[in-house]
Formats: sequence, C-alpha cells, structure tokens
Amino acid sequence: MKIVVTGGAGFVGSTLCLQLKAKYPSYEVVAFDNLKRRGSELNLSDFQKAGIPFFHGDIRNNEDLQAIGSFDVLVEASAEPSVTAGLDSDPTYVINNNLYGSINCFNTCLKHKAKLIFLSTSRVYPIDWIENAHFKEEATRFVFEEKQSTAGISQKGISEALSLEGARSFYGTTKLASELFIQEYAAFYGLQAAITRFGVIAGPRQMGKTDQGVVTLWMAKHYWNQSLKYIGYGGTGKQVRDILHVDDLVELIDLQIHQIQKFTGKIYNAGGGLDNSTSLLEMTNICQKITGNTIKIDEVAETRTADLRIFVTDNSSIESATGWKPKKSVETVFQDIYDWIKANESQLELILK
Repeated sequence: MKIVVTGGAGFVGSTLCLQLKAKYPSYEVVAFDNLKRRGSELNLSDFQKAGIPFFHGDIRNNEDLQAIGSFDVLVEASAEPSVTAGLDSDPTYVINNNLYGSINCFNTCLKHKAKLIFLSTSRVYPIDWIENAHFKEEATRFVFEEKQSTAGISQKGISEALSLEGARSFYGTTKLASELFIQEYAAFYGLQAAITRFGVIAGPRQMGKTDQGVVTLWMAKHYWNQSLKYIGYGGTGKQVRDILHVDDLVELIDLQIHQIQKFTGKIYNAGGGLDNSTSLLEMTNICQKITGNTIKIDEVAETRTADLRIFVTDNSSIESATGWKPKKSVETVFQDIYDWIKANESQLELILK
C-alpha cells in the first residue's frame, strides 16, 4: 500500500507518517508539505531515517501533486489551522489553501482511484449556537448545563446534531465547504472517503503558537519560565477545550485506512471528550506540577473574535459505530510534550521559547 500524507511535515502529518511506517514497514508512506510552518523542517531528518520519501510541494499547485505518482490512500492533513486566519486580514490564503487546495487533492484521488481520509474540524459548528448555550461557572472551569434549548448540545458536549446555520470563521467555513464537495465527489464519482471533525489535537511534535497549538504553548512557557495570558471571558482562564492525544488520532486514521467502509457516507466528531477536557486554569496547574515552575499569567478580560467559552466533543456516535475511543488522558498529553521538549531542547528553544 502507498499512503500519501499532505501536510506531512506538520504536527499531525509527521506523527502519522512516522507511526504508520513503524507499524507497517512494507507500506510506502510519503510526506508532502510546503514547509510553510516554522519548525516543520525539523521533521525531515526523521523521515530520512525512517525511509519516508518527502515531496516539497503545495496542494494549491496541481502539478506538485501529480509529481507524487499513483497511490492507494491520501490523508488530507494539510491546512491553515488558525481559527483567526482571515478574520482581521485578507482571507485569500486560507480559502485558497483549505478549499481550492483540498479540491486538488480530491481530484488527484479520483485520478488514481485512491481512498481519501479527510481531517476536518469541530470549527465547522457555528459560534453563536455554542456561545449561547446554557452554562454555569464552577471553581476552575465553565461547564454546559444539563438542560439545553438547542439540539446537539448537552453536558457531554457538541454532537453532530448541532445546526450548521451561522457564521463560524473562514477556517471552519473552508473545511465545511470541503466536506460538502467530498459528498458530491462520493455521490457522483464514487470517491471512498472518511470525514472526521477533530477537536483540539495535542502531543509531541506540535510547534505551538498563540493562535494554534495552545497545549504545547502552555507547556513551553512553563518549561522556559515565560509569561502567559488568560484572554477573554473575564480573564479567569476558565474557558474549556477537550484534548485528543495525537496517538489516539493515529489509531483512528489507521482504522479508517483499513476499514473505510465503516466511515463512508458518514461524518463523525472525534475529540478527547468530556473525560479529557480541561480549562486554561487547570492546564496551568498541570504544567506547574510537571515542570515545578510557577509563571506570571496576566488577565485580559476582553474576549477575542471567534473564541468559544466551551468546546467539548461528544464522541457518542463514533464510539458506538466503530468502537474507537480516546485512551490517553490530558495529563499524559502534557507529560509527553514535556518529555519531547526536554529531549529536544536545543532545537526547539528557538521556535517555542
């Protein structure tokens, strides 16, 4: 089997490439990336050691994709992943990359009669539905209340039943548009595809920044004794996300590659779930415990555009249909990131510090 991973030198892509190659040595696993994100170039030496071919190309350029040749499976993990992309500047790049580039990938799959694994996002769900949900404030976090007036929101989190009517961000809209195109390709061209709406993904190899990769950012700032900010919702740090360890994501992608019939024609949410959710304040406590460092954290009351008070994934549908469920805890995610930073401190200091 030949598997191509677009965004292959990114956090998720590189982890997928290396773990799939280690598990299936006879497979040809190919990494395809434009190396736009700082730090992605550090993965190239690991690819070389593992025998993973690397193609330096851009999904926006169809000729770059054709240079790969034929393949059996394409994992579309390339994206401009920032929710704020295009909100305060020209959105052309996020649209070109996340929509038009993805369509090039879909067409390439058709050409080679290949299966498609598409990594979508929980950000396809509109902001207002989630922000207007009933919630309560506890000592260290916000939580959804038991009684809700909107279908698709419960104490367990956000399910696939939530309405898609409303604004969500250019990032979320390009991903949703790609989902719709995939359904057209499946209906009229017979494309076999798995679509998964992932929540926050975290773990080693993620080059965390303020607008994307908050878990790595939080650990890195504690590791190097630098300051942070609680931004929005009164500056208390009580906003919540569920966190999916990248190893759990790889396990799901592995299942989709080999049993795609379980996923075709369906769209699933996949995240850490309520058991693996945490607030910024709780993240701080975890990082303090692991590093032994207490850092300065400023409070900024004003909420950023397109932010969410709470996002927790309701995994009920995918768990009942496929048997997949996350295994690794929030604490494990942070410990693994800490161990990765410590083992690669000299390389990562210039990027994460």
